[in-house]
Amino acid sequence: MKKTILFSLMFLSSLMLSQKKTPVVGNDKDVHGCIGSAGYTYSQIKNECVRVFEQKIKLKEVDSDKGYASMTAVIFSKNLKKAEIFIPDGAAKSIILERQGKSRVWKSGKAIKDTYLLVPYKKKGYQIKKDDVVIYQ
Repeated sequence: MKKTILFSLMFLSSLMLSQKKTPVVGNDKDVHGCIGSAGYTYSQIKNECVRVFEQKIKLKEVDSDKGYASMTAVIFSKNLKKAEIFIPDGAAKSIILERQGKSRVWKSGKAIKDTYLLVPYKKKGYQIKKDDVVIYQ
């Protein structure tokens, strides 16, 4: 009888230890409270969680050597002095570009390793350039 109880306890404890905890969907909030699995990322300009694919200004990747082309979005500040771009490159989720004077070009600051530019393209479009090469339009 004691052997049966001991064997049962060992069996149950090994079952409990071997069970993997399954992650709860939607339980992946970042430091800003944005849920990545639901498509949200933090916007520095809007100061809230946004879905990049729902933004008004969307740009497609140019000349992707991957098997697919990614997209990005542009969010402007209310006074149009700053633009936020969401580049899936590097540690930052987004990069803030600033407009110099009355220029229609927004440029990344010196704290960013690469130089990013946002320039008007055709009538209502934009291009993002990285080190003078168009990467999104």
